[in-house]
Amino acid sequence: MSYLRFVLLLSVFCGASAMADIWKWVDAEGETHFVDTRTAIFTWLDEDGKLHYSDTPDHEDAIAVQLVWHSPGTLDDLESAGSGGSDEEQFADESPEDRAAREETEAYYCKRATEDYNAYKGAPRLYRTNDEGEREYLSEADAASTLEDSKAQMEQFCR
Repeated sequence: MSYLRFVLLLSVFCGASAMADIWKWVDAEGETHFVDTRTAIFTWLDEDGKLHYSDTPDHEDAIAVQLVWHSPGTLDDLESAGSGGSDEEQFADESPEDRAAREETEAYYCKRATEDYNAYKGAPRLYRTNDEGEREYLSEADAASTLEDSKAQMEQFCR
């Protein structure tokens, strides 16, 4: 009986690990990266303009990147299939359920990015909340950059 339980538990754990997802994110230079974990990723530019990435906010200017669900599977699956091409080429082996889930996720991120952009565009002044929970208003240049970044995200997610 204990052997049967072991085999059952093993099959559950192995089956769970097979159900992986691939997430994508775009860096400040417009390059798309793919990861197979939802672990937070932070990015920042140093004083020399060099781009850095980390799983911890190791710099005062570090910001968290937004991970967007890309597809089910593993990074090996993505590399063997290639990440380019049309949606039909990219997701040729996708089941109807997976396609519906992907399209629902894409629609969610498009809606969210559009709402963010419209909120930023319509706001009298943009601000960030500091660690003490206080508002720090952005300069005109920072606000314009934030609005531009928000618009780029909206265009990316609403392709």
